[in-house]
Amino acid sequence: MSPSDNGRGHRVGPTRWPVPLLVAAVTGFAVFLLVRETYASLVLLPWTAIPTLGLLALGELVTAVHVRRRIRGEPGTEPIEPISAARLVAFAKASVLLGALACGAFGGFALALLDWLHSAHARADALVAGGTALSGLLLVLAAVFLEYACRVPPDGQEDGGARS
Repeated sequence: MSPSDNGRGHRVGPTRWPVPLLVAAVTGFAVFLLVRETYASLVLLPWTAIPTLGLLALGELVTAVHVRRRIRGEPGTEPIEPISAARLVAFAKASVLLGALACGAFGGFALALLDWLHSAHARADALVAGGTALSGLLLVLAAVFLEYACRVPPDGQEDGGARS
């Protein structure tokens, strides 16, 4: 069994862009239709998802930078355990889907409110939804970078010197 084999004969590969795009598009379309029909009965959107997703994206970005240095064997770093790298890849893949879901859902919400921006309530909701969608996009980008950072470079391509 190869290191990237998941036990069923399938290799675990990098996240392909069609998956998060499809998740975001389908979710966005569904939420757009739902908000168009039920907005009058909804309460004000909470703004707390914006910093939550933003901090998660920042945490993944910082983790990706450190993991990348450790995998490449840069001076002053210790090698990362393979199981830790595998867990980070699984976390990154889940974060890509969460970010795509948030981006699509809140993007659809914001688009559904474009006709009602004359209302202060709808304008506030549209700003919160747009900010949350942007935070979701940042999470997707940070998670893809974390996934990329967990790749082992081909032999001879490491930045750092050889380890003894």
